[in-house]
Amino acid sequence: MPNKTLATLAAELANGRTSARKLTEECIARIADPAGEGQRAFIHVDRDAALEAADAMDHLRKANAAPSPYAGIPVSIKDLFDIRGQVTRAGSRALEDSPPAEADAPVVARLRAAGFVVIGRTNMTEFAYSGIGINPHYGTPKGAWKRSAGHVPGGSSSGAAVSIADGMAYGALGTDTGGSCRIPAAYNGIVGYKPTQRRVPLDGGVPLSSSLDSFGPLANSVACCATLDAVLAAEPVAPIMPRPVRGMRLAVPTTVALDDLDDAVASTFDRVLQALSKAGALIEHIEVPEFLDVGMMNAKGGFAAAESFAWHRFLITSRGNEYDPRVAVRIMRGEAITAADYIDLLNARRSLISRIATRLAPYDALVLPTTANTPPRIADLADDKAFATANLRSLRNCTLINMIDGCAISLPAHRAGEVPVGLMLAATGGSDRRIFELAAAMEGTIRA
Repeated sequence: MPNKTLATLAAELANGRTSARKLTEECIARIADPAGEGQRAFIHVDRDAALEAADAMDHLRKANAAPSPYAGIPVSIKDLFDIRGQVTRAGSRALEDSPPAEADAPVVARLRAAGFVVIGRTNMTEFAYSGIGINPHYGTPKGAWKRSAGHVPGGSSSGAAVSIADGMAYGALGTDTGGSCRIPAAYNGIVGYKPTQRRVPLDGGVPLSSSLDSFGPLANSVACCATLDAVLAAEPVAPIMPRPVRGMRLAVPTTVALDDLDDAVASTFDRVLQALSKAGALIEHIEVPEFLDVGMMNAKGGFAAAESFAWHRFLITSRGNEYDPRVAVRIMRGEAITAADYIDLLNARRSLISRIATRLAPYDALVLPTTANTPPRIADLADDKAFATANLRSLRNCTLINMIDGCAISLPAHRAGEVPVGLMLAATGGSDRRIFELAAAMEGTIRA
């Protein structure tokens, strides 16, 4: 069973039913399987180093010196992060001749310190700039849904999600600027988490938007994501105690978040709300007029365009012909954003965060669909207009939470055999523990 949880794997390692070497060899075999998506999900597989690390963890465990119960479990790292001795390409060809990283990004170092085995670098949307997951340079991994039809994996952490869905790793490190952990999680039927930004250091990762970027995990369960999130934030790994669904105070935002939903998303979301209500959750549909501000703030490209252009402006001048045109055009919007526009953005966001905190104070969490759409077929997005429409619909709901400096989780809400639909639980910044406790309780309820 390639989709085991971290807790199950830790127990099997502890009682000798498996070994780090065996787990790592199995993941490498799945990546190498020519019938699978491994060749597109990964940009680089660190086979020899992963096996050596796995052997080291097995030796340490025999000596009762394993650094954590999770030592020896394979994880994948998005190609946005520095890994010592490797080139960080960020899914692009424009960075191919960059010098290898001299040190691990802090988040990578923290995973290693806990004993996780870094198995390879996962594919992504170039420079993390889309919610779809298409990459013309390294290929596009097909999402888990009806693979023969070729649906998008979601972005930008495309390979990260596919690595989990296909059992090529048991935890994945991704990033989330406007949904890049949650969208691919929703499209592939797994769990993805966007932490409160300030909890996890952003050093050692290629930035998209320094205002909005968050580094978070993708995995097979809420508890798995909570464990990985604690490691990334250098916090104690403590068991998540699920909150009773009965008495949960949940707000459904009727402003923006429920507009233009695919039929499958709308029907699944309605069923989930009924299940939660039946279990005793107190659900209130509320207007959140603050969400209308987000569209206006992003009209000229927003923080992502302004801040990515500042980072890319020299590289795109010399190597722009190597960029995905769909990415380059979004970065170049930032050239027209003035300093005054940017200061207006900062002030507008500060006001937004303050007002939303008051609006959401009576509730334990917001509950809304992760994406407005189900995963589109890759073939249907050859047209730039179709791509732009699908991209906006995939990003819209998730972006709301990044803009309010919140935290959020995407849970699989569909039933077996149905098209993947994600349920998002979100709250204001600093509510991470509460979101995990709520999500852990809902996990079994919403798909019953």
